[in-house]
Amino acid sequence: MATAVPGLGSLGRQAVERRPAAPPLVWVPALLVAGAALLPIAYLIVRAAGADEGIWLLLLSPRTFRLFINTVLLGAAVAATAILIAVPAAWLTVRTDLPGASAWRVLTVMPLVVPSYVGAFVLITVLGPTGILQAALERLWGVTRLLDIYGFFGAWFTLSLFTYPYVLLSVRAGLRGIDPAIEEASRALGQSGWTTFRRVTLPLLRPSIGAGALLVLLYVFSDFGAVSMMQFDSFTTAIYLQYQASFNRSYAAALSLVLVALTVLVVVLEGRQSRVRYHRIGSATARLPRRVHLGQWTRPALLFLAAIATVGVVMPVGVVTYWLVVGLRHGDSILVSLRPAINSITASVLSALLTVAAAMPVAVLSVRFRGRLSTAITRVSYAGYALPGIVVALSLVFFAARYVVPLYQTLALLVFGYMILFLPQALGPLRSALLQVSPAQEESARTLGRTAREVALTITVPLARSGVVAGAALVFLTTMKELPATLLLSPIGFDTLATRVWSAATEGFFSRAAVPALLLLLASSLSVGLLLSQERNRWRDE
Repeated sequence: MATAVPGLGSLGRQAVERRPAAPPLVWVPALLVAGAALLPIAYLIVRAAGADEGIWLLLLSPRTFRLFINTVLLGAAVAATAILIAVPAAWLTVRTDLPGASAWRVLTVMPLVVPSYVGAFVLITVLGPTGILQAALERLWGVTRLLDIYGFFGAWFTLSLFTYPYVLLSVRAGLRGIDPAIEEASRALGQSGWTTFRRVTLPLLRPSIGAGALLVLLYVFSDFGAVSMMQFDSFTTAIYLQYQASFNRSYAAALSLVLVALTVLVVVLEGRQSRVRYHRIGSATARLPRRVHLGQWTRPALLFLAAIATVGVVMPVGVVTYWLVVGLRHGDSILVSLRPAINSITASVLSALLTVAAAMPVAVLSVRFRGRLSTAITRVSYAGYALPGIVVALSLVFFAARYVVPLYQTLALLVFGYMILFLPQALGPLRSALLQVSPAQEESARTLGRTAREVALTITVPLARSGVVAGAALVFLTTMKELPATLLLSPIGFDTLATRVWSAATEGFFSRAAVPALLLLLASSLSVGLLLSQERNRWRDE
């Protein structure tokens, strides 16, 4: 079984890239999605255009340059750390005879369900200068103060810990899509296991790693909870300060446009490395790869996975449970209401369905019909994810209040806002999955007389099933945790678990925040279970 890999000659590369024109079924919905993604940018342009000439002095000031450097360095550091954690974790849980691999596959994904603001507070509570760890060390060895966790280190540690699963999920899907015959051929030629991984497996995983790292970068660019709790200056903290204080919204809009430009630059760079196709050529059934025997490396592998699971899963759940127990011991009234949980799940399910449906034509256009139009639409689709939720929410409030009044403060507008914010989370896994689907299968269906719609529904979508499920799961997870957009766009009285946790925590009632926080973690885990069951089904099918 052959595979299209890097190193094709110019004629072979031209043959791979030659594609028919995109049908209206693909490019018309893709254009509508791009138009929706442009709404926040249009709002920012309107705001920035109303500023005086002094806005340029602010944009070119040393503070703006410092914000830019801080944001770029934080994003690069978090993305690199996420790759260093996720790639070995994915390989250990998918390709080796690791004891308890099924349990580790669950535990290594679970940090994704923890909101960044909850994760940051948990780390401060445990690892802060006067946290739980310091108190324990003081009793044992007289340690009076730990290293300061605030600033760049705290933001980097928090975001790395709770975003690496984006890369992990993408890489695990990529590992399942690689034909094991390629790696076996390398081993048959005398290459060692490490050389085969470095020279064969890792290059084939580049689209998956790039898609996951891109989500991590954009998440860092837009995150407010972790950077604010860790007191680190970035674009998002400056933008939120300007908007909340209403001091200079034009300056905030201009900063947001700089963030959009940074996003476009990152998407362009990532797009260059994902041009090569890595799909199988042929219709033979994929075989399961041979499990790698860890041997003496079993214990270090278990220690590595146990460390990240302890800090990313056990510690957050333990601290939230501790809040609950403390509240009960002090006689606090712990009210349990299922209405916020139902609201959160409803909005998240609708958001996942709409976002995957919106991302599918964009993904097909960018993978199957490459060109200037598809490239522009793909890059525009990533813009909303890098913007703080408050910017996207304010833009939708602005347009709805002026042009679509019936949608103002409705669930439909809230779900639409989620779609703009989290479109890249569905787009990344879909593109990665489609890159591993051979176009020959779609072309064969067309020669048999099937229409473009029939080919899309019966061939493309089923073959890209892993990307559909991964994208929907990611959108569901992130929607459950989203806070600023929910606060601004929710209908009156539409409380969610995220808003309950935030309102209680900011007022200092941590025991009151414990129940909705635990419900939030539990409800978010539903999508992780769906995603992992899909992985198990995929292994059985193969």
